[in-house]
Amino acid sequence: MLVGKKCILRALEPKDADELIKYVNDWEVRQYLQVFIPLTKTDEINFIENVRTQMIALKEFVFGIEVIPEKKLVGTTGLHKVDWKNKNAEFGIAIWNKNYWGKGIGTEATQLLLKYAFEELGFHRIYLRVFDFNLRAIKCYEKVGFKQEGILRETLWRDGKWHNTIIMGILEHEYRELYMKK
Repeated sequence: MLVGKKCILRALEPKDADELIKYVNDWEVRQYLQVFIPLTKTDEINFIENVRTQMIALKEFVFGIEVIPEKKLVGTTGLHKVDWKNKNAEFGIAIWNKNYWGKGIGTEATQLLLKYAFEELGFHRIYLRVFDFNLRAIKCYEKVGFKQEGILRETLWRDGKWHNTIIMGILEHEYRELYMKK
């Protein structure tokens, strides 16, 4: 468990499927993700079970984001596509419950996971992909130290037009300069 002032990152449990399924099919939430088909509770249960298997195999690390003091699951975050040889992984986050958007939960959860990635797991680079219209997420990522590395042009067809995918990353030494100042 990773503990901050606003949230806790904890293991996902099968019972969390009930909470996640409430939000995963909400288009306002899902528009920022690559998921484009409706999901069922069974899909969520299978996702949680698969996450556990992948974590045991050290292939990815996924956590539920639980807000303090409510102890309410509001999202998920994780490190995916773990490359142990080159010490990098892809970051992902979703605050599924819209009532918690804009409250700093995503920022703190991102900082907690970066601390875990760099200080505990020993990664060199964490990167992410974000759609160009997800301005709130881009602002969050820049705030915590991610830098734009490139643009994949016209990768997403959504709402009748093409959108770019922005690639962002943060290196271990950049993280240390930001968060471990003397």
